[in-house]
Amino acid sequence: MTYKYMVAKPSLTGRELEYVTDGIKDGWISSKGPHVTGFERAFADYNGVAHGVSCSSGTTALMLALRALGVGPGDEVIVPEFTMVATAWAVTYVGATPVFVDCRDDLNIDTGAIEAQITPRTKVIMPVHIYGRRCDMDDVMRLAYEYNLRVVEDSAEAHGVRPVGDIACFSLYGNKIITSGEGGICLTNDQRLADQLEHLRSMGFSHSHDFIHRKLAYSCRMTDMQAAVAQAQVEQLDDFLAERREIERRYNEGLADVDGITVLPPRDVLWVYDLLAERRDELHDHLARAGVETRRFFRPMSQQPGYLDPSWPTLNATRLSDQGLYLPVYIGLTASDQDYVIGKVREFYGSSA
Repeated sequence: MTYKYMVAKPSLTGRELEYVTDGIKDGWISSKGPHVTGFERAFADYNGVAHGVSCSSGTTALMLALRALGVGPGDEVIVPEFTMVATAWAVTYVGATPVFVDCRDDLNIDTGAIEAQITPRTKVIMPVHIYGRRCDMDDVMRLAYEYNLRVVEDSAEAHGVRPVGDIACFSLYGNKIITSGEGGICLTNDQRLADQLEHLRSMGFSHSHDFIHRKLAYSCRMTDMQAAVAQAQVEQLDDFLAERREIERRYNEGLADVDGITVLPPRDVLWVYDLLAERRDELHDHLARAGVETRRFFRPMSQQPGYLDPSWPTLNATRLSDQGLYLPVYIGLTASDQDYVIGKVREFYGSSA
């Protein structure tokens, strides 16, 4: 189906073409080009963090972070029930076991329920800033201190939320706040961890480049062409976030009094505009017929075939997932565009403006 109002699309009106063209003219298109280090430095500086290590995806970033922290078979990682499956898969990829914790009504992990899931095998807490809402990191960092655990933040959906854990991992997929089409980046203040992340992403070559590889590593670097786009996107991030805050405000005002819609708590940064909707699937189809693309919420990890737990129907994550929908959000979505989308939602519920 073709939509007039897509749920997400990138904005590429900055210096993206200029930077990519420069790289092609200079012959720097691989992972050794200057835009890779330029993007890493720019994004780390933006977040007030010492080191940035780019890679091929947000999922790869999570996997590299866990490997750099020494997580492997026999270890456990605390993961939210309500997240995209890539969070859990990263744990499985390194041979560890994800241990799931249900969410609160704001969709973030219930930090009050984490402690009961900590065992002698727990090595890492992996909070996710869901849909741009910052997790309660004070609670997470307190638990990490008390139990001597490491913290990997899944910040795939939260560009602009400043990291506080050992490593923060961001996605640069095409629907994210900033993008390189595909790609990811890890941020850390720890020089040793940054060195390990670089080593692991680049086949584990030794300093002498003697083709003796002493650990299992990966080929998951970012190309200079991707980094050129990402570097131009970082330059616009403040403007993107400001425009997205205005989009959030207009949706909040337009939907606040609609019977059948629950407007969710504010976001620290707006990735998607998520809400709870009665007759959610009917609303989804109604909007699709009107040319408005929407997406249903993630499903709980315990409902996934690879992690199936028969208790999944009782989870708060399941209740919220069954009602959740998000609306179009992208740079260039005008006030009149939003008026149309809001109007179609109000039309469905029989609510006048």
